[in-house]
Amino acid sequence: MEVSYKKLWKILIDRDMKKKDLQAKAGISWASVTKLSKGETVSMEVLMKVCKTLNCDIGDIMELIPTGKDVIK
Repeated sequence: MEVSYKKLWKILIDRDMKKKDLQAKAGISWASVTKLSKGETVSMEVLMKVCKTLNCDIGDIMELIPTGKDVIK
């Protein structure tokens, strides 16, 4: 499985926020923002802080994308 945060970036664009604004308001490290930018996994705590800051659900900011090896036959 791969993780995609495209929904998060769309929300930030819609709300006229920059990544540094999210980092400051959510109280997360710049390393976590970098991981999000690269589509890497972050802790549930980071995701919860982002959701709380943006007043949304986890499914509103990310999605799991199955890769070829993840498909069950």
